[in-house]
Amino acid sequence: MYRSVRNLQRFNNLLRLQSGVGVIHGAPVVGVIHIYSRMASSESFRLERDTFGELKVPSDKYYGAQTVRSTMNFKIGGVSERMPIPVIRAFGILKRAAAEVNTDYGLDPKIAEAIVKAADEVTAGKLDDHFPLVVWQTGSGTQTNMNVNEVISNRAIEILGGKLGSKDPVHPNDHVNKSQSSNDTFPTAMHIAAAREVHEVVLPGLQTLHDALAAKALEFKDIIKIGRTHTQDAVPLSLGQEFGGYVQQVKYSIERVKAAMPRVYELAAGGTAVGTGLNTRIGFAEKVAEKVSALTGLPFVTAPNKFEALAAHDALVELSGALNTVAVSMMKIANDIRFLGSGPRSGLGELVLPENEPGSSIMPGKVNPTQCEAMTMVAAQIMGNHVAVTIGGSNGHFELNVFKPMIIKNVLNSARLLGDASVSFTNNCVVGIAPNTERINKLMNESLMLVTALNPHIGYDKAAKIAKTAHKEGSTLKATAIKLGYLTEEEFDKWVGPSEEIICKIKMFLINM
Repeated sequence: MYRSVRNLQRFNNLLRLQSGVGVIHGAPVVGVIHIYSRMASSESFRLERDTFGELKVPSDKYYGAQTVRSTMNFKIGGVSERMPIPVIRAFGILKRAAAEVNTDYGLDPKIAEAIVKAADEVTAGKLDDHFPLVVWQTGSGTQTNMNVNEVISNRAIEILGGKLGSKDPVHPNDHVNKSQSSNDTFPTAMHIAAAREVHEVVLPGLQTLHDALAAKALEFKDIIKIGRTHTQDAVPLSLGQEFGGYVQQVKYSIERVKAAMPRVYELAAGGTAVGTGLNTRIGFAEKVAEKVSALTGLPFVTAPNKFEALAAHDALVELSGALNTVAVSMMKIANDIRFLGSGPRSGLGELVLPENEPGSSIMPGKVNPTQCEAMTMVAAQIMGNHVAVTIGGSNGHFELNVFKPMIIKNVLNSARLLGDASVSFTNNCVVGIAPNTERINKLMNESLMLVTALNPHIGYDKAAKIAKTAHKEGSTLKATAIKLGYLTEEEFDKWVGPSEEIICKIKMFLINM
């Protein structure tokens, strides 16, 4: 802010100096226009032009006038709301592919080679600082496409020994954007970025969690515990079976995400402005998709219908929906684990969770289930992201959806959070979970739901009477059954048996399922 004010003051002084009189430190000075001119000439900017006129561009940046104009028009959110870097790097892949394909259609090989080198630097993250634009811009992502075109153009010019900002010998529109429109390049970059994030972050993270939970399910297979439905006591199951349910949820999560990917692999490149392919060549779309596939190792293909690819983003809504469903599973799993680990003395206490950090600034010795809390917050964020993606996807008007930047921002955020949280939850919680067998056995032995074993012998109503009376009077099932006259001691021991015996029977039944 201070620097901006000083620059404004200097500008105002310059206006006054037109008459040869200036003001420095509050005092009028005559004949200092030459001094100020030397100061101005040393400012670190260059002049570039777009169709609206000239603008000053920082001399140490590769972007040009259109990028600067966007920073002036969309001061929304600041640095934290910049276009996600995965989108920028996806653009690098696309621009390289387009340049290589365009050599088949007349692009000077020397220019193409320079574009390829510059695009590779974008993909490698070497030029991240040259992409200042925020998500909240034109809904087609045009300004970001031009940001990429300008950066690659100027970097290619530099590689070829030219002057930055000259657009010669590499023009941002005529060469870098050849046979392309923002309307097909941005959705193409969206799909490339989303697919890479899924394969590099989401699926590995979910697989890590799946494998850790599967190991715990096997480890806990012989531990019999009381089940709970409606948060109330139910019939027994093994702790391994309980964890086995989580394993299956994560397995389905992986399958759901994978099932959404075939539509994401379809690329809009070649559709240009409205899907007709205006200003491109026959075969360009297919060749670009083939190049992108080769560069990424992912099975990208050209979209069979470019009108759908530009006007709708159902593929990303579907992917977001899959991530949303995974978040639902993560919320359930993390909540179960934190509730089963509640305590240490006043909760359920069936699980002992890893102690990673102090839990309170006022209560000494308190430790909290922080990884579970982090995972449930991530799940909530993903659910919120999906609402935004759904609204954005539903607003594709006529030939172009203009919620593109917002959609991809949220999809990428969901993917990154989910993948990272899965690894964090695994490494800092799941692998260290231990059963509190003493507490598990105590709760199991005290459960009234063992009365279920009497149903075939005395009927549901009488068994229910035994359970409710025993609970009300604080008595045992056996004593209550005999008191009510529903069966003898011998019958109870035969049909239900001592708690240790029935637990053994249940264990054998569950293990042999």
